[in-house]
Amino acid sequence: MKTNIFEYATRNKVRFPYRGTISVEDLWDLSVTELDEIFKTLNAQVKQSQEESLLTDKTEADELLDIQIEIVKHIVSNKLADAEVLRKAAEVKAQKQKIMAIISRKQDENLENMSVEDLTEMLKDLGE
Repeated sequence: MKTNIFEYATRNKVRFPYRGTISVEDLWDLSVTELDEIFKTLNAQVKQSQEESLLTDKTEADELLDIQIEIVKHIVSNKLADAEVLRKAAEVKAQKQKIMAIISRKQDENLENMSVEDLTEMLKDLGE
């Protein structure tokens, strides 16, 4: 297998079976589910190729299929990692919002528990 699958794919104008054919660049625009469909199609082609003969050496077509599969796997793993980062960021954001709401509520509680004199003094300090 080639060491840099993306270089190989772009130099050789590798196309993938999806609603006709698409390029490597187009794969990045697809969802993980759509990429899985492409993977299944390519995997079926590999199985069919292996069934034809167990005695023949790998052909260029077999190597191309291996590269296509590796590219799809790479993109899927990147998309899943990106989704995980976004999920964790959303969790952190939600937790921060929850903490801020609790802080605000506690500050309101502190104000509620202050005496009229203290509140009046605070208003004077604010310029009221």
